[in-house]
Amino acid sequence: MGQTPLVALQRIGAEANRARGNVLLAKLEGNNPAGSVKDRPALAMIRRAEERGEIAPGDTLIEATSGNTGIALAMAAAIRGFRMVLIMPEDLSIERAQTMKAFGAELILTPKSGGMEYARDLAEKMQREGKGRVLDQFANPDNPRIHYETTGPELWQQTAGRITHFVSAMGTTGTITGVGRYLKERNPAVRIVGAQPSEGSRIPGIRKWPPEYLPKIYDPAQVDELVYVSQADAEQMCRRLAAEEGIFAGISAAGACWVAQQIAATVEHATIAFVVCDRGDRYLSTGVFPA
Repeated sequence: MGQTPLVALQRIGAEANRARGNVLLAKLEGNNPAGSVKDRPALAMIRRAEERGEIAPGDTLIEATSGNTGIALAMAAAIRGFRMVLIMPEDLSIERAQTMKAFGAELILTPKSGGMEYARDLAEKMQREGKGRVLDQFANPDNPRIHYETTGPELWQQTAGRITHFVSAMGTTGTITGVGRYLKERNPAVRIVGAQPSEGSRIPGIRKWPPEYLPKIYDPAQVDELVYVSQADAEQMCRRLAAEEGIFAGISAAGACWVAQQIAATVEHATIAFVVCDRGDRYLSTGVFPA
């Protein structure tokens, strides 16, 4: 897990980027064992809760998820010997649900109208009723900590300290908070940029939370700028990454790439890295890719 490749875009925006002296780099987190950036915090949250004596193999774990964390937790629970119950809005892709079940997790689907907020509330209710332990990726400091300990150092080393901008989709905000803190400690001038959905857009893995549901792990001091991306732009970039770069990525990763391209159009001699959160095969049933 970790030490994922960092690859340069070769074609998308290449002419303009060469003229400006910019390099755009994609961190391929889909290369992790369960296929996403969420593998890092999932295993870290379970291992460290075990180390603190909060959980033990055989216990039931509960988590609300939009997909990738659920898949990663299902894998980690299978490795460590836990029963895993995942709560997910019913409108998310069937590939994600099938993968969770393949790892042995039990799945509870919640109404589309309630979104992730309803799923999170249900997880907390089940914990209060004694049905299991919620790891809570949205408030668990082990989430950003693992990115501070692994993802951030990898980006710094892979760019030989030349990174000037880091772009990440914002869901739980664990990645951007942990990586942002690490990179800012190494060079306060590094710009940390969050990709968020524009009004009316529904992009799996990218969220704009209501204030009462804002993840407790989020540290706005680590984020210099928020850039909004539309669902249409993210989906178009998703197809372009596959067809033009050979990077089969998910929609949130494509949203981060779109934001990285917008930044590249305004700067010179920059090294801009963005996170490819997962792989495109988790989105085939959504229709984003041509049949």
